[in-house]
Amino acid sequence: MKLVFATHNKNKLAEVQKMLPKSIELLSLNDINCFDDIEETASTLEGNANIKATFIKNNYGFDCFADDTGLEVNTLNGEPGVYSARFAGKENDSEKNMQKLLNELKDKTDRSAQFRTAISLHLEGKHYLFEGICKGEILTSKQGEKGFGYDPIFKPEGFNSSFAQMTSEEKNSISHRGLAIKKLVSFLIENKI
Repeated sequence: MKLVFATHNKNKLAEVQKMLPKSIELLSLNDINCFDDIEETASTLEGNANIKATFIKNNYGFDCFADDTGLEVNTLNGEPGVYSARFAGKENDSEKNMQKLLNELKDKTDRSAQFRTAISLHLEGKHYLFEGICKGEILTSKQGEKGFGYDPIFKPEGFNSSFAQMTSEEKNSISHRGLAIKKLVSFLIENKI
C-alpha cells in the first residue's frame, strides 16, 4: 500500500522508513509533487499534524499521516512547544533555536524537558491520533554531531549522551517520534494495512 508521510524533511523520512513494514511504500511530499506551503496555524501539536494530513488527503487524494513535534521545557511553561522549529525566528534555524534556548536556561537549575510528537493519520476515510513522549533534560552545551534540531542539547532520561551522540537505531528506540511511529506501525499491522 502507498502511504504519504507529509514531510519534505529527509532526516525524518529516513528515520520513519526504517521503522515501517516492507508492505508499506512510504511517499514524501516531494514524491507526490506537493510543494505547497501548508501553514501550521493550530495552537497544539495535534492540530498542526491534522492540518497537514487533512490538506494532503483533501488536495492529493492519498492516505496520509503527518506529525508535529515540540520540545517542552518545564521551567519555560512548556515552551518552545508548538513553536519549537521557529523559536528564534521564522527561518527554522536549528543553531539559533538552540542558542536561544540555552540563553533562556543559563540561570535555571530545573532543566527538565520532554520531546512530544503527535501523529495524525487519515486512512480509508477515518482519522486517528498517536502520541510519543521522551522525557529528559537540556544540557548546558551541545554534545554530538548526529541527528537534527535540538538533538545536540537534549539528553534523554536514563542515558549519559545526547540524542546527537546516539546512532539512529538507538535514538529511534526511545525517541518521541520513534514511540509515536511504533504506535502507528502497530496500528497498521493490527489492522492488516
